[in-house]
Amino acid sequence: MMNPSNGPRPNERERYHPRVEARLQVKVLLSGRTVTAQARDISMNGLFLQAHPADTQRALTIALPLPGDRELVTMCTIRRREVDGVALEFGELDWDDLIALARFLHPHLP
Repeated sequence: MMNPSNGPRPNERERYHPRVEARLQVKVLLSGRTVTAQARDISMNGLFLQAHPADTQRALTIALPLPGDRELVTMCTIRRREVDGVALEFGELDWDDLIALARFLHPHLP
């Protein structure tokens, strides 16, 4: 039996939404300016952004252009910080955004 102190790290646990590799350019909207960063992977719930927002930053607004489809704009919560970037959880997405995201992810799923 494993106790909590030696269990798997959060990013090693089974995910509800599988992640797929995605080298997408993401626009991060920061108080009147836009910064571009790259997503390493993406799921229906969020993405990993290869960027380092300020340590005081807890949320980001991003614009994610999906190739051949629409651009998703949403507030994201920073869930984890790593050496090479931050794990973001999407805020509310409307049905059209969810369907566009599913259309993008579907061909890349195992």
